[in-house]
Amino acid sequence: MVDLEFISAIADLGIENWNAIAGVEYPFTRYEFLSALETSGAVTAEKGWQPHHMVARREGRVIGVMPMYIKTHSYGEYVFDWSWADAYQRHGRSYYPKLLAAIPFTPATGPRLCVSDEADRDAVMAAVATVLPAHVKALGASSAHILFTKSEVSTAWQEQGFMQRVGPQYHWYDRDYGDFEGFLASFSSRKRKTLRKERRVVAEQGLDLQVLVGDEISAAQWRFFFHCYQLTYAKRSGHGGYLPEAFFAQLAATMSENLVMVVASHGNEPVAVALNFRDQHTLYGRYWGCVREYEFLHFETCYYQGIEYCLREGLRHFDPGAQGEHKIQRGFTPILTYSNHFLTDADFSEAVARFLNEEKQHIAQYLREASAMLPFRRGDE
Repeated sequence: MVDLEFISAIADLGIENWNAIAGVEYPFTRYEFLSALETSGAVTAEKGWQPHHMVARREGRVIGVMPMYIKTHSYGEYVFDWSWADAYQRHGRSYYPKLLAAIPFTPATGPRLCVSDEADRDAVMAAVATVLPAHVKALGASSAHILFTKSEVSTAWQEQGFMQRVGPQYHWYDRDYGDFEGFLASFSSRKRKTLRKERRVVAEQGLDLQVLVGDEISAAQWRFFFHCYQLTYAKRSGHGGYLPEAFFAQLAATMSENLVMVVASHGNEPVAVALNFRDQHTLYGRYWGCVREYEFLHFETCYYQGIEYCLREGLRHFDPGAQGEHKIQRGFTPILTYSNHFLTDADFSEAVARFLNEEKQHIAQYLREASAMLPFRRGDE
């Protein structure tokens, strides 16, 4: 029998117990990452992110964990359900609080329900799917949501009664290119010339790019990064960002091997920066900022340097972050992302199911059209 409990701080379980189940391969379910969010104050009840992590036990032993939060808004999720909240409000109902299984501020596909190798994954998922609806009601919440799971996992949640939702992202895959020139060789002639021009213009502006990993990143570079991070949010949203400097300091201290920073400089002065995470297979682009605008520098810092890093390091996959159709013509393939949803209200659930079915058809059509924009050579080119 699988027993479930919910804890209000990841420290209540501890690093050894959590990482024994979640592992340290995928960076965003590591204890170090999730703990940094909590101890830095990035996720708190006051900020609408009350930690409510699920722990599964069998005969007292921990066999599963799942990062979860009680949410009182929908910011920082990247699966947009504002229209659902509006519909609830129009009918005199409250959409918040809701229960969310996700990585805060991180639209990166990966494990959410982490299960011990010795445990029966299907049995643990079935137990969670059985308990969650009643738990949602006991919390006075409207719904439960599981964001950015892999396709096959999302299908399994769907079979357990959680509605599936899809969305688009744009990812790079190594098709045995060997190096960046090999990657460019897969482009049509015109697209190849365009990309080469972008890189040449960056160099002609006197910009130098440096890729730093883990402990190679200096304290001064971390300070510059955080300044740029805040500038980006100030321009985009009018605030200094969701994540405090202490969050990044903790990551640098506890999981530096997962951190890859790209710094662009003009002369000896840093002017732009991108922070990526990595595991053994994937590079994850997460944050970008600049103190001065230069033509094509964003593409060089966030995309081309990342692709070159993947090719050097043998990483087969580059997830550069959410949104951005401009990635397609630079060799990032349109793909589907997956999430799953349960609503306690039967009428709303039925309406959302119809909406999701229509949305899925529209997104499938969009992906077909977007894929036609890829720069790769056709058979006769």
